[in-house]
Amino acid sequence: MDTSLITTSTGLDGYRVVKHLGVVRGITVRSRSALGNIAGGFQSLFGGRLSIYVELCENAREEAYQLLIQHAQAIGANAIINMRYDANEVMQGITEVLAYGTAVVVEKV
Repeated sequence: MDTSLITTSTGLDGYRVVKHLGVVRGITVRSRSALGNIAGGFQSLFGGRLSIYVELCENAREEAYQLLIQHAQAIGANAIINMRYDANEVMQGITEVLAYGTAVVVEKV
């Protein structure tokens, strides 16, 4: 899938939606290792950017995004509109990251 055809908007300029295929999602659940939590806690003592946790969040979002794309492709979509992220703590230290949107088939206008 061409990632330029994935948008948080309700449409794509220059394209028209010819078929709605429904909601698609990619979900992952992640946690940081005990050593990673210790390193993150140590970083937090000094304030500022917590690179250990930034990396964890970026990896989780990327994985959810790639799973979203795979789900959309599996049902025949060539684009995703209204794409969003959501995150929830499942239990202390374990976070679910969800990427979701509407799978569509578009064609150039």
